Amino acid sequence: MILVPAAILFASVWGTISDKRDDTRLEKQGVEYISALAPLVSSLAEAQSSALAGVTAAPGSLSAAINGVAAVDQRLGDELNTRDRWTGLKQKIDQLGKVTGGPVAVFQAHVEVTDLTLELYDTVRDNAELARDPDNDISHLQEAVAVDLPESVVQVSRMGDLSQLVARADDKARAQIAPQFGAAVQAVDSSVNELTDNLQAAVDDTSSVSLSGNLVNGLDSFRRGVESLTRGANPGGAPNAATMATAQSQLQTSLANLSGIVTREMTALLDDRLDSLDNDMIVALASAAAAVLLVAAAMMVPLTGRGQRLFPAAPEAGPRDLNVGPTGPETDRTEAGHRAPAYGEVNPTRRERSGALR
Repeated sequence: MILVPAAILFASVWGTISDKRDDTRLEKQGVEYISALAPLVSSLAEAQSSALAGVTAAPGSLSAAINGVAAVDQRLGDELNTRDRWTGLKQKIDQLGKVTGGPVAVFQAHVEVTDLTLELYDTVRDNAELARDPDNDISHLQEAVAVDLPESVVQVSRMGDLSQLVARADDKARAQIAPQFGAAVQAVDSSVNELTDNLQAAVDDTSSVSLSGNLVNGLDSFRRGVESLTRGANPGGAPNAATMATAQSQLQTSLANLSGIVTREMTALLDDRLDSLDNDMIVALASAAAAVLLVAAAMMVPLTGRGQRLFPAAPEAGPRDLNVGPTGPETDRTEAGHRAPAYGEVNPTRRERSGALR
């Protein structure tokens, strides 16, 4: 009777802990995949600027980034269900060098590729269940590193390249490109502000002692890179190509630094959660073992105290009082005035009763 409810409780607790461990491991895989996508976004931004500048060869960083994502997808693509989307994205990246037409066509081809990259971010985030993490700090960090940060990089790159396309285009092409340039400028401000808000919210509600100090320097460097590139793009005026080139290099470095900080902090928080769940499993096992041992001990050790007899024992006879005579009618007659015969004395009425019988 004790073991049955204890076993049901143990199975429920064990199942809950196991589910949480599986979810946490899946989230760690998502963080690992996202960390491999950050160099790809940076390399695609560099490749876009190079292609618009007339350079046909892809930068060397792009090949390294592709190999890095391919290796991660080979290990985690089945669990995160990213294999098909990554295969399609890689095919689009390979076709970038074959795009024909003017700068606008080249730019649109790169926009399609970067949009697919952002969709791959969303796929990893959703399938790894990072978007549904119960802890506020991890929830804000995953949104910052998987949504705000890559969106900021993509929009900053588009803003800088569109500013040069607007400066070189004729009136007809400028009328087509100018709205995209204005939208990119607004998207940069929005994404950078959302990135800052999410990182600040993570710092305000975290158990990590290193998150605040690490993020401050990384975020400041990233924001300075964005501001430098915005000044070089010079919305409403002529862009400064030299300033933009320097700012883009600084932005790529700060992107790698900030992305690495966020992913490392997320991994550390998830590792702490796994350690806590491991401790819970040990406690559950110890509790179950203690319950079994206690029940076994209760069955093996005899109960203390006197057991109850099935039939009550007869009362002990005390010392006989020779002065006390028998009870009954004879006693009643004696007490009424008749003397009881002494020892050896014949009852005077016995002869009369014997004669009557004869």
